[in-house]
Amino acid sequence: MATGATYKGPLHQMTQTTPTCLWSDSADLDDLEFAIANGAVGATCNPVIAHAVLKEHPTVWRPRIADLVRQLPTATEDEIGWAAVERLSVDAARLLLPAFEAHQGRNGRLSIQTDPRLYRDAQAILKQAEHFHQLAPNVIVKIPATRAGIRAMEEATLRGISVNATVCFSVSQAIGVAEAIERGLKKRESGGHNITTMGPVCTIMVGRLDDWLKVVMEKEQISTEPGHLDWAGVAVFKKAYRLFQSRSYRTRLLSAAFRNVMHWSELIGGDIVISPPPVWQKRFVASDIEVISRITTPVPSRIADDLYRRFPDFRRAFDENALAVGEFDSFPPTRRTLRQFLGACGDLNQLIRDVMLPNPDGK
Repeated sequence: MATGATYKGPLHQMTQTTPTCLWSDSADLDDLEFAIANGAVGATCNPVIAHAVLKEHPTVWRPRIADLVRQLPTATEDEIGWAAVERLSVDAARLLLPAFEAHQGRNGRLSIQTDPRLYRDAQAILKQAEHFHQLAPNVIVKIPATRAGIRAMEEATLRGISVNATVCFSVSQAIGVAEAIERGLKKRESGGHNITTMGPVCTIMVGRLDDWLKVVMEKEQISTEPGHLDWAGVAVFKKAYRLFQSRSYRTRLLSAAFRNVMHWSELIGGDIVISPPPVWQKRFVASDIEVISRITTPVPSRIADDLYRRFPDFRRAFDENALAVGEFDSFPPTRRTLRQFLGACGDLNQLIRDVMLPNPDGK
């Protein structure tokens, strides 16, 4: 970048002066256009996001859903809902194709999440992942970091599907994801396949770990310094990043579930992805936060030590071997997030039902 270059804001500056990439935690086309203007080279969709977009834009989506109902005369509301998710994802993927081509597959991808109800069934996850992989050349498939999900990630990678691990909150899960993807990549390489255009990532939902520890603090009446819990996800992410770098994993880490500015500012400079939702993107664009590398700056020891001493679930998230793969599903932030995603599936079905089978009472 030439000396004296100007930027549209801190996010754009970050994408131009550091290895850190920006993706958007939204598949809404208006949001994605804003994000791309600020340097974004990726986006995501899941049941929560899909329901929000369809609900926010009824004049666009109700007719499209009605068309799907006509085109698929025997489909259930669930099947119609997922067809709408696919249409939304393909639309967003199209906007990202220029970045996909420019980055040769490492970026420019639209993440589409497998049905959260399949989280216990590796074969069902894999089947849906293969289907999503065919929707657009720049799709990356989100698979949960559950026991079954880890198995599905390895096989999906072997089959040439780029994976975005989700529902991940701990160093143990992130390492489990990276090792599974490495096994898949090595098998694919040994089979003579080209893997250079694949772009696997592992999402750590930093804010959702913070959320859970705040719930624990209230339930168990734990007292700690104000603001310490805002560092929990950051501490886990930074430790995972150190391990990923030292072991040369080919999976990048992705920061998601933003709750405070540190979920961006403390991670600048890493060869990672940050994926803030639109509301946080706009805050960052309007901010005057200095864009400097902080990814290797340790979390203050007094904060990390305090969290480690007071919160067993922070220790389970932070320690590398604290969770076995068989324990991933029972980790409280995992259960809590899966329940929300499962609830969003119900919300999406209700929205489809209102188009598919309107209430004759007008309610």
